[in-house]
Order: sequence, then structure tokens, then C-alpha cells
Amino acid sequence: MKKILYIVLDGLGGTPDPKLNGKTELEVAKTPNMDALAKKAKLGLMDPIGPGIAPESDAAVLSILSYDVDKYYTGRGPLEAHGADIEVRDGDLAWRANFATVNEETLEILDRRAGRNLSTEEAKALAEEVNQKVKLDGADFIFKATVGHRGVLVIRKKDGKLSANVENIDPGYKRHGPYSIAIANPSKEVQKCVPLDDSEEAKESARLTNEFVMKAFEVLKNSEINKKRKEEGKKPANIILLRDAGDSLPKVPTLQSLYGLNFGSIVEMPVERGIALLTGMKEVPIEDSTDYKLWADKVLYALEHYDGVYAHLKGPDVPGHDGLYDKKIESIEKIDSVFFENLIPKLDLSNVVIAVTADHATPCSLKSHSEDPVPLMVITSGITPDGLDYFGESACAKGSIGRIKGTELMPLLVKIAKE
Repeated sequence: MKKILYIVLDGLGGTPDPKLNGKTELEVAKTPNMDALAKKAKLGLMDPIGPGIAPESDAAVLSILSYDVDKYYTGRGPLEAHGADIEVRDGDLAWRANFATVNEETLEILDRRAGRNLSTEEAKALAEEVNQKVKLDGADFIFKATVGHRGVLVIRKKDGKLSANVENIDPGYKRHGPYSIAIANPSKEVQKCVPLDDSEEAKESARLTNEFVMKAFEVLKNSEINKKRKEEGKKPANIILLRDAGDSLPKVPTLQSLYGLNFGSIVEMPVERGIALLTGMKEVPIEDSTDYKLWADKVLYALEHYDGVYAHLKGPDVPGHDGLYDKKIESIEKIDSVFFENLIPKLDLSNVVIAVTADHATPCSLKSHSEDPVPLMVITSGITPDGLDYFGESACAKGSIGRIKGTELMPLLVKIAKE
């Protein structure tokens, strides 16, 4: 059986854009290495969860690893917490958190990511202040900064359980069942957490969440770190926006139990790490996630030690959210010219099945995830290539794989690997 190399380029997909003469960022980018792979590949399009759904990363990643999110998904918070090495018990309330900037008089949101220049060191120091100075009535909590402006909050009631059936604090996302849907042009107001049912558990979750946010705001606005940021002309990280609550970890079968394969994972964000660990993958640490040659080396190392490798590169997603066309195109080109340039010559296609795709589209025109299907190519020796010249959405729409759902890709790769 061949090995499987599953490469996910976060937010790679786009939508035809008038600013790009009807092309996507991927189609505009110069990607000779991915294009060379595409000429040997079968191409297709993939709806990470299903047609018409603009997925969040966590649900999308579960789905493209073949897990039915309607069956297994319990919210992003528990996955983020698991990836940050925080225990989540049934009945805990786990939130994904962002440090953000608000007007301290009106609480109008000025920047949902605190200028996107909050260092991990600053964030960890702010989190330590919050943990030391905030006390909740009837509950304990752990607040942990993870990467940049990102963090995770877990609240545990001293007696009884909490419910995740509550609305987000972050106005950029609206609850839709267990999921959150990204909102285009969101409100600038910090939202109140409100219960979405009449249970005491949901009411308590809302009360404790609101209490945490306002008490943390008082600590953050008076922090010396934020005073220094203001002096430096930077935006203070003076509020914590919360979204995507969950009250239990999903109970999923491992990839080993589903497919009989041992997977290694190379990921950089806590949510992907949480999913990888939850699904039984072994972690291959990446010391510098901006070094794409190191990524290539790590993939080659992992392929020697595991039956399959899941590599999830964050690159294109961030400039997509910021609406920075040049930066997203540059990110795609750098992945091609460094990661793929150093990886492809060292791979033996007679021994590996390669899939290259995305977890969702993040078009610069929207500055958020879209419902567009993402490009997909599958390459190995012995398959009949589609004869298409480049890797991009338009070419993939003509490919022989057709348009599939995320849950269908892993079984397809395993089938090809066994042929």
C-alpha cells in the first residue's frame, strides 16, 4: 500500500473576482510547481462540508478528515482547548477567544484582532494578568493565549454543568445550531452573551461569560502592556471576544480505527492540533511555521515514520481575511517556490498518493470564508491524469474527480493508495 500525503493550504480557495479579471488569487499566482503536479494529476472541486456552506476551519477540517460534523461536532472551543493542552470535561464551557480593541468609553469595536500585531509574548502576559485578577461568582476558569491575538477560555462551574447553547460575544459570528456562521460586515458592538434555550445551564453560561468579559475588560484597559502599546501607536488589546462555545469534546473514532493507518500531523494552529490529537494522529512539531523549507523537511521525515501525513499550512488564510490581494498571492507563490520546490523532487510517486487542497475559501473580496468549493488535485503513479495545465479553480472544475464533499476525500485517497 502507498503512503498518503494530505496537504491542506488554509484559505487557499477564492471566488472569481472582477479585480483579478474574473480569476481567483490562486489562478493569478505564479505556481510552476503546483502546476507541474496538476499536469500529472486528477483534479476536482470539494465542498469542505457541503454545497452552499461557508465553513469555519474547525468543522471543515473534521469534515475533510472524513468525520460527519452533524454527528460529531460539539463546537470550536473544546477543539481549541484540546489543542492548547487544556482539559475539557463534559459540562465545561469552552470558548475560542480573540484579543480585540474597543473604544473604552462606548465599547465600540475598533479592531477585531487588536491590529493583528499583538505578539504571543504580550498576549501571554495579558492572559496571566486576567487569570490572576479576575474572579467569577460560582465558577473557576482558565484563560490561555495561544498564537498572536488568539486564545481559549474554559469555564468550569463549581457545582453543576454549563451549556454551550448560548450566543457569541464576537459579532463577527452568529450561532447556527452547534456551528457559527461568519457574518459579512458585522456589527461594531460587543454582543451580550444570551441563552438560546430556557435551561438553567444555558442561563448560567451566559451570566458567567458576560461576567468574565466585563471583568477582563477592566483588567486589560488598565494593563501596563496596553498602556505601552498605546504609547507605541499600537491598538490596545483591551477586550476578549468569545465565539463558538462547546460543552464537551467530540467523541470521534481514530483514523487508525477507521482506516488502519497511522498518521503524523504537522500543523501550526491550536484548533488543527486539537483535531489531529483527537483523531489519533501523532504530532510532528514545527519549530518555525514561517520556514517553508523546514515544512518540506518535516513532511519528508514524517513520511518515513508514518503511513500517512497531514500537513496544514496557514499561509493564505490570514491575508484573505485582511483583504490583502498582493499578500495572499505572495503567500501562495512562496508556498509554491519554497515548500513545493523543496518537497516534490524528493517524493517517489510510486510510493505515495498526494492530495493538495484547502479547508475552505477565503476570498480577499469578502474578507471571510465563502461557500465556494475548493480546488483539489490527487497525484500518484499509475493514475490517468486529466491533462489540465494548471492548478486553479477553473481547471479543477473540469477535472475527472468532479465535485465531492469533504467527507469523501479520505476514503478516496485510501482507495487509491490500496490500488
